Amino acid sequence: MSENEEKRPEVGKKLHDARVAKGYTLDDLQQATKIQKRYLIAIEDEKFDELPGDFYVRAFVKQYADTVGLDGEDLLKEYDDDLPKAKTDEYSEHIAQAVETRATSKRKLTKVNDARKYLPTVIAIVIVVIVLAAIWLTAIVRGHRDSSTKIDNSSVKVSGESSKKSSSSSKKKSSSSSKKTSSSIKLTASTRTSSAVTFTGDALTKDTTLTIKTSGQAWNAVTVDNSQRLSKTMSANQTEKINIAKNAQTIVLTLGNASATTVKLGNTTVDLTQNNTYPNTRTVTIKLGNTTQSSSASSTSSSAVTTSTSQSTSSTAGSGTTSGVASTSSTQTSVSSTR
Repeated sequence: MSENEEKRPEVGKKLHDARVAKGYTLDDLQQATKIQKRYLIAIEDEKFDELPGDFYVRAFVKQYADTVGLDGEDLLKEYDDDLPKAKTDEYSEHIAQAVETRATSKRKLTKVNDARKYLPTVIAIVIVVIVLAAIWLTAIVRGHRDSSTKIDNSSVKVSGESSKKSSSSSKKKSSSSSKKTSSSIKLTASTRTSSAVTFTGDALTKDTTLTIKTSGQAWNAVTVDNSQRLSKTMSANQTEKINIAKNAQTIVLTLGNASATTVKLGNTTVDLTQNNTYPNTRTVTIKLGNTTQSSSASSTSSSAVTTSTSQSTSSTAGSGTTSGVASTSSTQTSVSSTR
């Protein structure tokens, strides 16, 4: 070799840098080019005498360059003076074979790289499919268990629900009946004239609302146990509500337009008509808790009459006794005179 050939040329460094830039290791390059690793190291170190022959130097350098993204032909021309010259028919044949081998290896390397690129995605998909299959199988097993448990307990649940429904319905009925009983107030008309009516009813068990509603203009007044609670002219569709204490005894309403007035004590509507007609002015008196008082009054009157009768009988008996004594005395006097 000449002095220039003994110097370390830059072709090895250029190939080395191109390989590193591509991210290839020597093992990757060996797999792609089918060139033994020791020959690749010799090319990078520019120890061309370690290669099998001169024509292999150019063939391997060109194949190396094409694999790492360099133009092999241009590289051979650029470093033509630095590389051994072996342009024979055998060399050309080897070059053609090397090029074909390099192309085939490059295609294989590309396929391997593509497979590596999609490998994480494929693995993730497989894992997801396995997890979903496990969840699906678990759900099926649990579904079978739950269905068998439901079948075993269905009769118990049905009977329990039916008993609950019956008890709840009876509770609702009792509560509704108690509500109706507590909110409804029985009023009985004791006296009724053309302009006044008196109702009697039991004492209230709780505070109750007296509602007065007008469908037309009307003057109305309300007195509860001699205390005036309302006195005003009400317009159409107006409502007044008055709280009646549970210990109230007498409610007096004076209605200026009875036909346009509706009166309710609790949920009980007060009948304001006289022979199914409404008088112009109506005085309504509601006496609460008077049933007991009337009975007491009747008892008192009966006892008074009994006492009076007894006294009359005693007086009569006393008069009879006095008359008898007087008669006896007169008889005795007459006998004495005869003698």
